[in-house]
Amino acid sequence: MFIRNMPSMMNLILYTMDMAVQNSPRQLRSEARPKSVRPYEPLDETDRRIVAELARDARLPNNVLAERAGIAPSTCLGRVRALRERGVIRGYHADIDPAALGRSLRAMIAVRLQSSARGHIRTFAAEVARLEQVLDVYFLGGKDDFLLHVATTSSDDLRDFVENLSDKPDVAYTETSLIFEHVRAAAAGGPV
Repeated sequence: MFIRNMPSMMNLILYTMDMAVQNSPRQLRSEARPKSVRPYEPLDETDRRIVAELARDARLPNNVLAERAGIAPSTCLGRVRALRERGVIRGYHADIDPAALGRSLRAMIAVRLQSSARGHIRTFAAEVARLEQVLDVYFLGGKDDFLLHVATTSSDDLRDFVENLSDKPDVAYTETSLIFEHVRAAAAGGPV
């Protein structure tokens, strides 16, 4: 079922291409853009509980969140606000099933750019982030430059997408792997 060989999933995903979203028509409001988390401000146990609960269910009412964290609702509200201001909580998102939108075939596509295209990395990321099939764009360290999470309507749609991507002059190489199932670690009780 592999379209091309599976990329090594051991590549370290350094960060989501927030810059691609910031430079695209899907631009986020400035207050919703991620802020850098300062490493010298560690989370205490209460903040960790709040973050873990919100990662499992971001729609928890404040009073339920406060009870689970073992603090007063007013304290909880203040801590959540502080976590947002520090950039620990970067946003709240609806997790939409692409199949409900007619895009049931999902894949991860590793992309390696031409060595001459290094000056176009941000432009490339912004361009692919605008494509309707693209759910996420990851900038990687390792042999590949990007990992694209895509959802398509059919295998023909996926093939056309990969062919169009491969035809871009900055693209040197692509590898496509189909996704059979996606399980969110935080929702399954795993680490945040």
